[in-house]
Amino acid sequence: MPDRPILIAGGGIGGLAAALGLARKGFRSIVLEQAPALGEIGAGIQIGPNAFHAFDYLGVGDAARAKAVYIDHLVLMDAVRDERIAAIPLDEPFRRRFKNPYAVVHRADLHMVLLDACRTSDLIELRTRSSVERYEQDGESVTVTLGDGGRLTGSALVGADGLRSKVRAQVVGDAQPRVSGHTTFRSVIPTEQMPEDLRWNAATLWAGPKCHIVHYPLKGGKVFNLVVTCHNDAAEAVAGVPVTKEVVYEGFSHIADRPKQIIERGENWKLWVLCDRDPTPDWMDGRVVLLGDAAHPMLQYLAQGACMALEDAVNLSHHMAETDGKLDAAFAAYNRDRFARTGRVQLNSRLMGEYVYHPAGGQAALRNAVLGNSSREQHYDRVAWLYGVTGLGDAI
Repeated sequence: MPDRPILIAGGGIGGLAAALGLARKGFRSIVLEQAPALGEIGAGIQIGPNAFHAFDYLGVGDAARAKAVYIDHLVLMDAVRDERIAAIPLDEPFRRRFKNPYAVVHRADLHMVLLDACRTSDLIELRTRSSVERYEQDGESVTVTLGDGGRLTGSALVGADGLRSKVRAQVVGDAQPRVSGHTTFRSVIPTEQMPEDLRWNAATLWAGPKCHIVHYPLKGGKVFNLVVTCHNDAAEAVAGVPVTKEVVYEGFSHIADRPKQIIERGENWKLWVLCDRDPTPDWMDGRVVLLGDAAHPMLQYLAQGACMALEDAVNLSHHMAETDGKLDAAFAAYNRDRFARTGRVQLNSRLMGEYVYHPAGGQAALRNAVLGNSSREQHYDRVAWLYGVTGLGDAI
């Protein structure tokens, strides 16, 4: 067992989940978050059954379920024709197949569930204003240099510091993230401002040529999360920039009037340019290992970014316990287990964007024909590889 705590760079969903998983196996950790306070920005995220398996493993299943909104369907609409293509039921047969529900939740609520659990653990220390700038190691420990020049030594370092991870820069040494050219605009509005005929208890995707719109209820149905994305060849990565409604409209002039209402009703829109990376097989450097977006950033089109980070935390803590804290063996097993699965999600997320969310012409017609004529079981079979396993690789 390590005699010093494990250092975790990043206090987001992945970092807190890693700390919680390690604590449940008896390992001390210090979470180092660069922000002045622990919290999450953003709005809603979708949570598949695989994430609920992770919540249960981490001991926060009941708390996470209490914050979730349980939707009835995943609905796919043709944004040009204003026609329903498919509605995938998420009722009892879905839960029976995958042993857990599908839900949506506000990112801040999910983060708070993990944060509250970490705060109750004597094995977890949480530090803010602690940006990990670089690390060095001597074979027995890892020492990080913080943004204020301070230094801290631990038995190991988990880099959970996101898309532009400084830990990854040393471990992998690759270039900046790949800019996808896809721009996302986000808004959250009170339910009474949502068009009445669109207040569906569903995660709804309006798919159009080089654009799509997603909406679903949050906060017990009190608000709606709005996410609209267009493939506008944006070349520069920006995040959280306020924009006018007119800017949002620019990528959606060619879709039907009904989905356009969603943009009209949105308020306080903010812009993000989506980025990811190609899969990389090496997440380790001695006593340092990557987790979450630092290891495998992905586009949003499978709604699995947070889910994969949660699975990572489960897998890492499992192998730490299985090896009695032998870092080289634990990290190698974790890296081996997680690379193929997360790499598959990264690349399939890109393909989903191209062939389901944004196609035009014959490709869109083919999408409509295939998905529109699929049975419930065929829909479930397509996602079984994603939802039908746990973070330990076990079939459910």
